[in-house]
Amino acid sequence: MLTIEANVRGSTRPTTMLRVLVVDDHPVVRQGVGMLLRRDPDIVVVGEARCGKEGIDTARRLRPDVMLLDLRLPDMLASEAIPLLRMASPGTKIVIFTAYAGHRALSAAIEAGAHSCLRKDAAEIDLAVAIRRVVRGDRFVDPRLEQDGMPGRMPRSSGPPLTRREYEVLRRVAMGETNLEIANCLRLSRNTVKTYLQTALQKLGVRNRVEAIARANEIGLL
Repeated sequence: MLTIEANVRGSTRPTTMLRVLVVDDHPVVRQGVGMLLRRDPDIVVVGEARCGKEGIDTARRLRPDVMLLDLRLPDMLASEAIPLLRMASPGTKIVIFTAYAGHRALSAAIEAGAHSCLRKDAAEIDLAVAIRRVVRGDRFVDPRLEQDGMPGRMPRSSGPPLTRREYEVLRRVAMGETNLEIANCLRLSRNTVKTYLQTALQKLGVRNRVEAIARANEIGLL
């Protein structure tokens, strides 16, 4: 909570700055956010991270007030990172920072415990206001994000929905992992991974991995 004290001219100012951690794999985004927020005298960017694991470690060390978290990181989705981040730094408010409106992963991130969601093209004043609102305890979604991304709504897609395991396998396929690598990561047998993948292909109406990735991106699954 911010504390207030009078300055020499009789006005008030915050004595505690809001500390922000930016987790995004694009250097331009991290630098841009830093430049925007440096103009605000009450907000400071205390750290940056390029992936989910690095973000978790940094949050545990710095305990920021707010984290701007990219929806899709190289090593995990925001929905996978959020539970770990909340354990690493329970007091940190998590704001999803995304360029993807209507993305299936956005709804999953909100359900996982994200406090708010913003578009990456948010103006300087909107970003600063959003950070203050989140610290106050508000929960909100940038109105420009499509309704498909709102909590409780599932994005439109054709065919039966994928199970959690089918989705996990498909996402790792999209990351370029082999069946053996997926099996080791998810602690499954190679045959089980193959079964999940085949079922996902059938549900998506495609014949192979390449078509599956293209189709999944088309309907906002990845």
